[in-house]
Amino acid sequence: MRFRPTIVVLAAGLGRRFGSLQHKLEQPFGTLTVLGTTLSQAVATQLPVVLVTTEALAPLAARQLARRDIVVLPPVDAARGMGASIATGVTERSGAPGWLILPGDMPLVRPSSMLAVAGALETHAIAFAQYHGRRGHPVGFAAELYSELATLSGDEGARRIVARYPAHGQEVDDRGVLVDIDTPAELEAARAAFAAADGEAQAART
Repeated sequence: MRFRPTIVVLAAGLGRRFGSLQHKLEQPFGTLTVLGTTLSQAVATQLPVVLVTTEALAPLAARQLARRDIVVLPPVDAARGMGASIATGVTERSGAPGWLILPGDMPLVRPSSMLAVAGALETHAIAFAQYHGRRGHPVGFAAELYSELATLSGDEGARRIVARYPAHGQEVDDRGVLVDIDTPAELEAARAAFAAADGEAQAART
């Protein structure tokens, strides 16, 4: 792909809804963790990837990313919400032609879906993955929106930017674009879906 936006993976939230002593992103998933699998899917696109995370979770990324691609937020900045994490990731890669925002708790999003959204950014200022008309992730932003992304803060993320400008829904055959993990039940369901998809892929190769 000639047009190479950066995938910004967000992993600085506290994950309080999960209700476990172990952070949801540290939970085993496939052969990795939830975060590790999300990163593995992103890296498989061969697009640039940057992770915004906390010091406690940074070691989870060591198998997938170089140290220069891991941005550790101090607690005071992490507490400023998803918007601050997006702003940090975007400013760290300010020269990119665009950015795909991907929450770290979405390990089922396929590389092909990320690439489809990246391709849509060539002709749209904002593009997002959708499955059967339902909006999902990643959400992509073209470089022209840099100044607005770089000043985000709070827990709403980039919703106000998406609401302000025309956004293109890129239809993909991937229910994973709708699946994030906030509870143990959602984790078990995602594990089952991931195992089933892996089994289908192996069967197709034989």
